[in-house]
Amino acid sequence: MTYFTMNPILIAAAVIPAIILLVRVYKADKLDREPPGLLISLVLFGILSTLIALMLEHIGMWLLPHFVTEDTILYNALLYFGVVAFSEEGAKYLLLKKRTWNHYAFNCQFDGVVYAVFVSLGFALWENISYVAGSGLWTALIRSVTAMPGHACFGVFMGVFYGAAKRMEGMRNEQSAKRLRKAALLLPAFMHGAYDFLATIPLKRYSWFFAAFILGMFIFCYKLVKRASADDHYIAQPFEEEQAVWGENEKI
Repeated sequence: MTYFTMNPILIAAAVIPAIILLVRVYKADKLDREPPGLLISLVLFGILSTLIALMLEHIGMWLLPHFVTEDTILYNALLYFGVVAFSEEGAKYLLLKKRTWNHYAFNCQFDGVVYAVFVSLGFALWENISYVAGSGLWTALIRSVTAMPGHACFGVFMGVFYGAAKRMEGMRNEQSAKRLRKAALLLPAFMHGAYDFLATIPLKRYSWFFAAFILGMFIFCYKLVKRASADDHYIAQPFEEEQAVWGENEKI
């Protein structure tokens, strides 16, 4: 089945969850909404990142058996935490930074969350369509409550640190900005690897680990988005003004 001959119901099932999540994150941006053109381009960059990730994963999966025996815990750990997670999150981060880091609209810390989630859901949208095209409606329903919000959560983790890094750069603290940019890649990659690793444990009696992980991650990210939205700040404040604001907060 090709994308162009898919049942409209399957297309809707693959696309609607991503649209709902995108709208929710967009509305959480209270301080200064982002240009629609930029957001659409980020979704497209997310789709493009699937191609980059696919190529990196093929290379990694070809190399890995040369060093580690297949069908072992070590092999699966390296596959999911290393090859898959870093290929996908690395591709997202690369295109996210290229498109937004120096963009004039990146003027608030929460913008980092919006940008990263839009890229992540662009990735998840295309991935979801690919899975649904081959597996049908049931796959779409399962992924709408697992993989789709999972990618959104990876985007939240990436965006929180990415936005904080941009703010540190605005405060002329480049060393902290670099550390936060590294965290913007490493944390979502780790969470992505944990998601995939737990999802592929073959023993059913351990499936509750995966369910608990998903539920905990979703709740944490929901609260994280609310907090990041409420605590949003403009990036371009002068350094002295930032220090004054922090000083007032310390007094409070």
